[in-house]
Amino acid sequence: MGQKTVMGVPRACFISVVVFCILGIIVGSFFDYDINVALANKTNLGAFFATYGSYFSYCLYPAAGMCIFKGLTKKGKNFKMLAWVLLIVSYFMAVYYSNSYNGSKVRELFGYVAGDTSAALSILSWAFWVLLYAWVPVVCYFVLDEVDPDKLIMTGAAILVAGILADNVNLWLKQVASRPRYKYLITLEDPKAAFRNWWQMIPNLAGSNDNFKSWPSGNMTIASMMFSLPMLADLLKKRSRTKNMICFAIAACFVILYGYNRIHMTNHFLTDVCFGTLITYGIYCAVSTAFLRAAD
Repeated sequence: MGQKTVMGVPRACFISVVVFCILGIIVGSFFDYDINVALANKTNLGAFFATYGSYFSYCLYPAAGMCIFKGLTKKGKNFKMLAWVLLIVSYFMAVYYSNSYNGSKVRELFGYVAGDTSAALSILSWAFWVLLYAWVPVVCYFVLDEVDPDKLIMTGAAILVAGILADNVNLWLKQVASRPRYKYLITLEDPKAAFRNWWQMIPNLAGSNDNFKSWPSGNMTIASMMFSLPMLADLLKKRSRTKNMICFAIAACFVILYGYNRIHMTNHFLTDVCFGTLITYGIYCAVSTAFLRAAD
């Protein structure tokens, strides 16, 4: 990473994401409820994207694992076992997170009903996620350049560490805010009266009740992982600044679409979406900068 880049793209890209999120927070601070009234409308297409859209972000975990694997194996036989362990762990993370957040929908597809049908159907639904990510490390093995093993290791480690950190920070903040979701509010007789702005926090009210875990958006934490795509593009055998920018554009479009989906499906407000993106993006930028500087 050069001095004038952040996560594989020019600083102007980093600034544009931050500014976009801040503007969204400002607008949402005044019009959160009204925006949801105008945009919220559950659809089958929206539900499909909400369930399976995170797959693309979670592909980054096994990709990061392969970065570390190639970097460590290049260093010699003493690192081979460690390389395999970290690759398996990164692969497991993708399967685990997918099954945890969206596993119930997949189990429904396989006809699994807890206590009524064979446990083999549950195992089959888990195997579905295992197979779904199988192509990622294989493709990465052939397209990633081995010329700089330290950069491979540090990039992969940055993606894994930032992902875990962002997810846990998000879970903690949900408890700090305990903000009611829009989909819960519209079940009440007077939704507007029960609405709370993001700064009107009641710590630990949420507990295990998902209806009070609106701020910040956890799904935007997942979606914002895509901003690390340019870092992976920077490790390709045939890399270029243009490819990095294309990856950034893809990530930005994906995040915007995901953010709209969270509002459209009545799960979040605009400020939830923007804070979720901003917090995760900030964590990824800080962690990746620290790790990649160590690789220079």
